[in-house]
Amino acid sequence: MTTADPAAVLLAEGELTVRGRIREASNAALYCTVTHEGREAACVYKPVAGERPLWDFPDGTLAGREVAAYLVSEATGWGLVPPTVLRDGPHGEGMCQLWIETAPDTELLALVDREEPAPGWKAIGFAEVGEGRTALLVHADDARLRRLAVLDAVINNADRKGGHLLPTRDGRLHGIDHGVTFNVEDKLRTLLWGWAGEPLTGEAREVLEALGKALAEGGPLAASLAPLITPAEIEATRARVASLLTSGTHPEPGGDWPAIPWPPV
Repeated sequence: MTTADPAAVLLAEGELTVRGRIREASNAALYCTVTHEGREAACVYKPVAGERPLWDFPDGTLAGREVAAYLVSEATGWGLVPPTVLRDGPHGEGMCQLWIETAPDTELLALVDREEPAPGWKAIGFAEVGEGRTALLVHADDARLRRLAVLDAVINNADRKGGHLLPTRDGRLHGIDHGVTFNVEDKLRTLLWGWAGEPLTGEAREVLEALGKALAEGGPLAASLAPLITPAEIEATRARVASLLTSGTHPEPGGDWPAIPWPPV
């Protein structure tokens, strides 16, 4: 992958050393360091050989989808997905993504014992919390999350869980784990439904207009995505961008696919 991003160059060209395994990951995910020309960084390496087969995605395609999500994120200018490349590694070809250190004291999701969200929060839905009790699941009414909700709608993210949200101490927010994205069928499954049906921001509409041009036949983003996802998936991405612009609103949950991932965190 050709890119001017120094972090992506480091990931693509550096020497990759496995330091351990991230055991809570559903697919093989290895914690690594990568070194190149005196620079070093921590990263996550997910080899294609360690991907579990899925009924609704072709085998061996999750790593490419992770990279495709990064490229779309970069095209938005929002920088929501950490630098991600496809490269060879100790266990064969796989996805390599910059490791993000999080700010653990940042609260983006909560369960509250009330019927309506408090100011500054958006309702997701009610969840069972045991002994026949329910609580309201909410997420922060945060501009960074709202941008991520738009990105997820574009890439058709089927698994936006709370654990995939990584706020950092410098105030940024990153989303990770984008292996189940870009399906041609509508599979949007997310915790970020708080803006469902609300008008898109002016910023989001401008970004979507630019994405539409970049995704057009012969456009730079379409060309970058071509080695990673299928022509039908690129066309479906174009269609989702066009649909968002036509509706002018955040999407709402459909009835043919679970709207919220499980477990939600």
